[in-house]
Amino acid sequence: MGIDEVGRGAWAGPVTVAAVVPPAGHLRGVRDSKQLAREEREAAAARVLSWAVAIGIGHASHEECDELGMTAALRAAGRRALAQLAAQGCEPDRIILDGNHDYLRLGARVTTLIKADATSLAVAAASCVAKVTRDALMREEAEHFPAYGFESNVGYPAPVHKSALAWYGPSSIHRRSWIFMDHLSWRGVPPPPGRLFL
Repeated sequence: MGIDEVGRGAWAGPVTVAAVVPPAGHLRGVRDSKQLAREEREAAAARVLSWAVAIGIGHASHEECDELGMTAALRAAGRRALAQLAAQGCEPDRIILDGNHDYLRLGARVTTLIKADATSLAVAAASCVAKVTRDALMREEAEHFPAYGFESNVGYPAPVHKSALAWYGPSSIHRRSWIFMDHLSWRGVPPPPGRLFL
């Protein structure tokens, strides 16, 4: 089974973890989501949904990213994805996790692999599912926060996003404890405790 995350480096919105249990046969037609254009990624995710034995998707909100820290937020999202698999009757005894850090803390069940999304088809499948799912959530949020360009940058730093932050300050779905917030005005959104208005 493969697990991958998306949204770790975003400034707004959730972090999302997908877990994909592939069929026993050889998988084809899926690559790391970062290597695909949006249309290709969405098509790949649709293919994964059609052949995967089980899929779990977990999110940790922007509040959880702030309150727990990123490692614990990833763990929460990953455990939620695994709980979805369990609800489908699937509890894998072997997990390939993209990266070099086992944020799941599941011991011997987990094998970390740097760039697994480029070498493991199960992880590449999870990468596509996670990316397409989170991007869709952020495009929905764009309707509520049109100034920040979430429909295209999906919460990651980008010129339109940075300009909107400088002009309007953070929205209610921004990660308020992150360092990029230090020199922003806080119009309409109170700063976290210990942070001063500028």
